[in-house]
Amino acid sequence: MIISIAQIIISVILIVLVLLQERSSGLSGVFGGGGSEFYSQRRGFERLIFYATIVLIIAFAVLSLINLGS
Repeated sequence: MIISIAQIIISVILIVLVLLQERSSGLSGVFGGGGSEFYSQRRGFERLIFYATIVLIIAFAVLSLINLGS
């Protein structure tokens, strides 16, 4: 029961983080990054969102495996 609630909370947070990443990449096109895709380093808040997304994906996968086993 607790694992299922934790999965729901993590999934909602993940959806928000992914939407924030998409919004920030879309705004780069407005400021001149539009047509050509190029590599740019993530800085500040973008880096925090990126790493938080990775950590929450791993946590969600671990909780899913634990829930599968029980």
